[in-house]
Amino acid sequence: MPELPEVEVVRRGLEPRTVGRIVESVEILDARIIRRQAGGADRLRGALTGTRLTAVARRGKFLWWRLADADGQDTGEALVGHLGMSGQLRVRTDDPLSTPADSAGPASEGPASDPHRHRRLTLHLDDGSAIDLLDQRLFGGLWTSPLEAVSDGAVAGLGSPDALIPADAAGIARDLLDPATDLSAVARRIRGRRAPVKSLLLAQDLVSGIGNIYADEALWAARIRFDTPGARLSQRKVLELLRAAREVMERALEVGGTSFDALYVNVEGRSGYFARSLSAYGRDGEPCERCGTVLRRAVHQGRSSHFCPRCQRAAR
Repeated sequence: MPELPEVEVVRRGLEPRTVGRIVESVEILDARIIRRQAGGADRLRGALTGTRLTAVARRGKFLWWRLADADGQDTGEALVGHLGMSGQLRVRTDDPLSTPADSAGPASEGPASDPHRHRRLTLHLDDGSAIDLLDQRLFGGLWTSPLEAVSDGAVAGLGSPDALIPADAAGIARDLLDPATDLSAVARRIRGRRAPVKSLLLAQDLVSGIGNIYADEALWAARIRFDTPGARLSQRKVLELLRAAREVMERALEVGGTSFDALYVNVEGRSGYFARSLSAYGRDGEPCERCGTVLRRAVHQGRSSHFCPRCQRAAR
């Protein structure tokens, strides 16, 4: 499942290719991909056709484009996207092998996957390019959502021009790459709960964007076992954990994110290669890079957790 670094790679790839462009038409191949759209396909086409994309922003795993009318006036809505388990937003041009000169984002590797397979929706833009939404498992989607002001008055997310956020994304917390995130406040809230610390990292209401991969990596880096209750951790230790999570996601972002299969690729259809730098996730049976102890995998609350039994001891 794409996590924060992967979604930010996609946002950075979309920004130079889509901002300023006008949506000429909307092609819907599978209506399930717009199941969250109030009013269905007609409402989506009516909201987007002839509309200019003026910014592309992100908070956690949510992406959104700001929309303006033909006169450049904000429409009061955003086009929201979520990649779910296997969603991909791919930019297609007249020349399928061309790459824009101002291409943003890190280099990546791996063969481009088939751009025609699992295509569910396409936005056709005024420069002849297209944005394809591909989704094998159909947990993602695109839909419009009204804008509302964020409660803290800060810029809504990375790439946002102001403090307005789509209503459907307003309920999730800020993420660790957001300069407005108050790490000390997040740490205090984690310490105020007795739930396992990994569950708290994944919940999205305390801090957003962290999934299974980066939770395991951050917990390994901070030497905290996945099932330690939040209330058993000190403020210093939780801050260490949050900083470790931010650092590992920044490193992943530099190399295009983590790809284990063709389900996550960037806007050019290529995979990231942070998987080769992982210290814990997916490495059960291999030696810990710190102490040499064999890493283990445990299933807790329906999720796999990868950890070092020596470095990450159970709470007493």
